[in-house]
Amino acid sequence: MENVLVDQKFGRTLEEKNFVKAPIRKEIEILYGQNDKYSKKMLKRIFDIGVSIFTLVFVVSWLFPIIAILIKLDSNGSVFFKQLRHGKNNQLFYCYKFRTMVKNNDADTKQATVNDARITRIGKFLRKSSLDELPQVFNVILGDMSIVGPRPQAVPMNIEFAKEIDNFMSRHQVKPGITGLAQSKGYRGEISSYSELYSRYRLDNFYVRKWNLIFDIKIVVETAVSLMSKSDKAY
Repeated sequence: MENVLVDQKFGRTLEEKNFVKAPIRKEIEILYGQNDKYSKKMLKRIFDIGVSIFTLVFVVSWLFPIIAILIKLDSNGSVFFKQLRHGKNNQLFYCYKFRTMVKNNDADTKQATVNDARITRIGKFLRKSSLDELPQVFNVILGDMSIVGPRPQAVPMNIEFAKEIDNFMSRHQVKPGITGLAQSKGYRGEISSYSELYSRYRLDNFYVRKWNLIFDIKIVVETAVSLMSKSDKAY
């Protein structure tokens, strides 16, 4: 993947080492270097904050009040829903969403299913459009999440998934994201089979090893395109 991306930007592959002069080497290291590179992580953080602030100013400022009113008119309960999830290095944090269900005791252990009676009318629309995830821009600003990364799961679900796939928790080597490589490839909503769970894990694991700024931008664009298409699992 690094070779493909470098070739697209510089017209050469990493194997052609003679072309890598000092200024270009520095740029490659920032964009495609090791995940522990401070400059690479700082570039990702700048991207996260920039996208979050843009979203707050041009989307959240007017859309949040509209969604909040619709949620309150549709059902009793709070506007927001928070849930403990695993973050980077398995640290727990509260992930925020718009509330899409009536209050129930199974939110942490039972996935939403087709024709799920817990989902409200406005909740169905919010989940289909993924607008229920919008409050997570605050998680990004707080530093618990990134714009792009493996999607965080509810803690009990994570523990169950870890029993099915060895090294499943290795997804948490990076911050979880509002969207991720799996979501950009159409994997949204309910996980109903082992093959689907494993496919998501493989994509997440690939991202953990290969993430870089250009990859993040590509995933954001692909996610936007995928949201325009119908997903049978987004309910």
